[in-house]
This record gives sequence, C-alpha cells and structure tokens, in this order.
Amino acid sequence: MSVDGWNTVLVLGGIRSGKSEFAEFLVAEAPTVRYVATSAAGDPTDAEWAARLEAHRARRPGSWTTEETADDPRRLADVVASAGPNETLLVDDLGGWVTVLLDPAHQPADDTATIAELADAVRACPARLVLVSPEVGLSLVPTTPLGRAFVDALGAANRAVADACDAVVLVVAGQACWLKAPAAPGGGGGAVPAPQAAVPAPAATTAAQGAAAQGAATAAGGGHDDRAALPQVLTPTTAPEPAGAPWAAPTMALPVVATGLVIQPGMELPMPDEYTGPQAVERLATLDVPGAGLGVLERVVGFAAATQGTPTPKPWDSVRVLLLHGDHAGGAAAGAPPGESARRAAQARAGQGVLARLAAENGASLQVVETPASEPIERLPALDHEQVEQALRYGWRLAEEAAEAGVRLLVLAACGAGTDAAAAAVLAATAGAEPPAVLGRVVTAGGEIDDAAWMRRCAAVRDALHRTRRSPRDAKDVLAELGGGDIAVATGVLLGATARRLPVLLDGPVGLAAGMVSRDLAGQARHWCLLADHGGHPAVRLAADVLGLDPLLDLRLDLGEGANALTALPLLRSVLSLAAALPARPGPDDAATVADEAAAAGTGGDGAGDDGDGAGGAAADRGTDGDDGGAEFVEPEPAGPGPATTAPTGTTASAGAAEPAGPEPDPAGRRAD
Repeated sequence: MSVDGWNTVLVLGGIRSGKSEFAEFLVAEAPTVRYVATSAAGDPTDAEWAARLEAHRARRPGSWTTEETADDPRRLADVVASAGPNETLLVDDLGGWVTVLLDPAHQPADDTATIAELADAVRACPARLVLVSPEVGLSLVPTTPLGRAFVDALGAANRAVADACDAVVLVVAGQACWLKAPAAPGGGGGAVPAPQAAVPAPAATTAAQGAAAQGAATAAGGGHDDRAALPQVLTPTTAPEPAGAPWAAPTMALPVVATGLVIQPGMELPMPDEYTGPQAVERLATLDVPGAGLGVLERVVGFAAATQGTPTPKPWDSVRVLLLHGDHAGGAAAGAPPGESARRAAQARAGQGVLARLAAENGASLQVVETPASEPIERLPALDHEQVEQALRYGWRLAEEAAEAGVRLLVLAACGAGTDAAAAAVLAATAGAEPPAVLGRVVTAGGEIDDAAWMRRCAAVRDALHRTRRSPRDAKDVLAELGGGDIAVATGVLLGATARRLPVLLDGPVGLAAGMVSRDLAGQARHWCLLADHGGHPAVRLAADVLGLDPLLDLRLDLGEGANALTALPLLRSVLSLAAALPARPGPDDAATVADEAAAAGTGGDGAGDDGDGAGGAAADRGTDGDDGGAEFVEPEPAGPGPATTAPTGTTASAGAAEPAGPEPDPAGRRAD
C-alpha cells in the first residue's frame, strides 16, 4: 500500500475535496479491489446525480469488482465482517449509507445499534479496508429536523468508525492531513508521524513532471544535482493482497472478470500477429539501403511488427523498467555481500546507479518493486502457495498498470541475493538442467572468483532438488518450492503483459526463469518476449534455447539484470526508426528517370557548356556525349591472343583504344580459346 502501518483507514473530507480520489490512491497498487457502493440510485430524472455516479464508475480499473449495499444498510457490516485477510475493500461512502439508513423505508430502526455493528465489524476486519465519509462537523446546524437527524447520525458514525480504524485522514482542498497516524510498522506502541500528502492527479505522473520536481528540489538545495532525471513512478513496498473469488474453469479470454482473477494452467492469451511480422521483414528487402540490410536485427523489426500488428512498426516511445528486488535466504545467496541488493534498490529509487542512469538516457520510467523474501530452498519451500498466488496477481497488475499508462515496452530487471541459484533450480526442475552447468561463477566486490561460495550455491540447489524430488513439477509448485518471490512476480508480469499485448525485453536469469515457468500457464507468453543479449550467463543461454529466444547481440555485458538490455535499447530503436522512415528502392524506370534528370542537370547548369574547362568539354575530351552517367560503356580490347575486338558484330574496335602498358604477356601462359 502507499501508506504502510495500517490495515483500516477512514478518509474524511468535504464535498469536492478529493477524498474519494485519495482513497482510490491508497488502494491503487492492489491487483483487485472490492468496491462497496452504498448510495442509492437516486431520482432517474436527476441527470447531475447520475453524472456523479458515472464519474465514480469511470475511475475504477477493470480489475475492480463492485458490490451494492443500498438495499439494506445493515448489510454493510456483514460485508466488512466477512472479508478475508487477502482482500482489499473500498467503501464509498458513509454519507450515502446514513442516507439509506434514515430512509423511511427502513424505519423504525435502531440507528445507534446499526452504527455500533459497523464499528465492531471494522475493528475486527482482517482485510485492507478504506472507508470514505463526508465530514459535516464544520458546517452550520441544519434548520430542518431531517437535516439535523442526518448530521447527528453521520457524526456518530464518523466518530465510531474513526475510533475503530487504524488511521484517519482528513482531505481538505486536495491536501491530506493525517488526524490519526498509522501505527509503527515494527509493532511498537508509538505512532509514526505521517507527513501531509496531496491527492494524486487523475493522470499518471509524466517524465516532464518528474524532471520539474527534481529541478525544484535542486533549486531549493542551492546546488547542482547531477542525478539522472527519472519520472516519478509507483514504488510499492509490499505485494498487495489479491481479492476476488476463484474461477471454476480455465479462461478462454483475458482472465479479468467480475468474480476476480485466477492464474492457472491452460490460459488462452493473445498471440502476436502472425502475418505482419513476415510482411515487415519482406518489406525490408525493398528499402533503399546501400548495403545488404540489417542482418540479424531484422528480427527486431519482425518482432515489433507482430506485437504492434502493423508491417511498419514504430520505435518504442514509452518504456518502463520494472526492477524486482527480493532476496533468497540460505545457501542460494552464498557469497553475496549482506545488504548489497537493498543498496542497489535504494540507489535506483534515488535516480542513481547504472540502471537509473541508463533508464534516464532512454527516457524510460523506473519502478522499484519489492517482492516477497524467499526461504532457504535447501530446507524449506521458498514461498507458500498463498504467497505464490499473491505474487502472480501482483505481477499481472504491474503489467496492467503499465499498459494503462501508455507504456509500449517493459524491461524486466532484478536485483537480489541468490537470484542465480533460484533460477538454476527452476531450470533444473523445468528443463532437466544440471545445476553446476547453469550456475555462473561467483565474483566478489573486488573482482575475484569465489569458488567456495559457488560450491555452496550448487549444494543448496542440489539439496533443494532432493527435497522436492517427489513434489509436483507444475508451474505454481515450482515457484513455491524453488522459485521464490521475484521469479513469481516476474512470471505474473509476463502473463499480464501477454494479456495486454505488451512486449517485454528480457535480460538475465530471473526473467528467463519466469519465461520457463510461464510456459505451463500460458504458452503464448514467450512470443511476446525479446532477448537482447545473453550476457554470457549459462542459465540465460539454456533457457533462451528452450524458449526459442535467440539473443540479438553477443556483447557479454555484465552490468546487472536490466541494465544490459537498456544498453542495447538505443540500437533496437534505431533499427525500428530506419525501417519505418526509409523509402523504397527505386525501380528500373525510376532509375532511368533519375539518370535523365542528372544528365539534364549536367548539361544545362552553370559551367556545363561547350567550353573546354566545363563538364561538357571534359566529356568531349574523353570522346563521350555528355557526362559519365549518359555515356555508352565500351569494353577495352584484351591483351594477347584472343578475339581482335569486343565490339559488336559488324563494327570495329575504337580507333582511340589505348594499348596496354608494359611488355605483352607470354602467350604460353594463357589458355587457348
């Protein structure tokens, strides 16, 4: 969640204060949300009220589900009480709920008892719960009995629910002020002071806005900030809990429906266009290129054409880098400096380091994603099955958010201790690889080879495979037993990107291991992946061979997973730009026309007259009619025995043909014709 340390929060605010937008912002990172609507439909002739309701509906993502409680105000407490610990609920709003509660159709009723039931349900709710309510305490006392009854009931409801919630925030003119701060994440009794936060704008923050904010911070500091300018993007700290009921059958289309999201084997996701890719490659042969063409980089054009559905694909103008940070405990992380991966992730968040610099150079946004930490696979499963489901849904939602923000290419990156060993274990389970053959050498911070650490990693993978020798080898079991949080989230990203027809640039063992796992869930996912460089990593080489992903380059870069791909991205964009902008090669008729135009320009321009110093005079000296482009070619006579002339039959050799310099070759040294 965007604000940590709370499980339930009450968002108060006046009319048009931005309270609903702020509440939606709090749950924006959850893959699915159950939206509980409390207001009645209203008068069908009231167009303004209908427009308000429609505006609320339009803001909800497609993965959210909506539940109505207007028919029975007591049902709201039941909905909150029955929510599970893996769900996220957004109740909007308590003002509408009180209106329904006071409706004569529900009278006589014990309003105080109903409000107390709701407060008790909120206090005991295990789910992530956000409630929205109007703050009426600052207004005048209504002059009508019905108005006073409404204000009294809503004030009592706000007080009871605020007391039951972990946190309370008041939104005034779009500015969020925390009245009851969230508890400390460490479980201490104190409260964490929560800074004021503005309600986010409806549109995603752009790169220009991020650059402007950075410039303002630099100006405030009075010095020059040489950090790479990166757009401000979401940087979640924990994987949100999924919501929704599971499906009973495999999906035959995009698996986002009202009942929730289920990721399971046999999903039928979209495939790239099977016609536009070959058409784009065939079109390359017709372009006006002086050389032999683009070589192996023709595959980039074919891939982009198939994923974009056009024979003339455009360069990827909007790119997002997803940096997955999650450590693996135990022997898998042998030789990794403690805290190094966390330092890399923090560095990326600050716009520093190799990955952030390259992202800035490419104009790409960077999103740091915290994934669940993995247990020592030699002794325990890396994750439990519930965590795997959460991680898959979370990755899917990350891809959906990128697609909704207009991203055209995802770059999958990772930084975490033990990722190489986890990928090797996944490859051993899915492709029958020998762990020592796919585990890269361990290099210390000083550049030395640590073979002892490499052997401990091999032993950890060996013991993990022995521990799971009788376990199923389906996708989710492999992720739970061996893969861990980062590979599970990466698998969800690949599946979600496939569902949204969003290509993914892979780079490194985590992305390739996720590609291996995704085969059993949706075989279409690998067709949306592109591998720029194998980096010399043995696991990447093997997984790419199994998936049919031929690396485009052989640069053997080792800048970190994701950074290698960003280094190659400008080259890939240049290829797409050329393929889209170059004209077709002129045909024979077009070439003749160009030659005639050139000849005309050579004889009718300045200095091209009969004067001996001009081009025409020079051509006359050579015995031709005009410039070289319009002269008839005459082959010189061969030296030595052979035909006396190469002129056509009935003609003689040119009298002005030059004799060869030097002695005549020995006839004995030539083959007689």
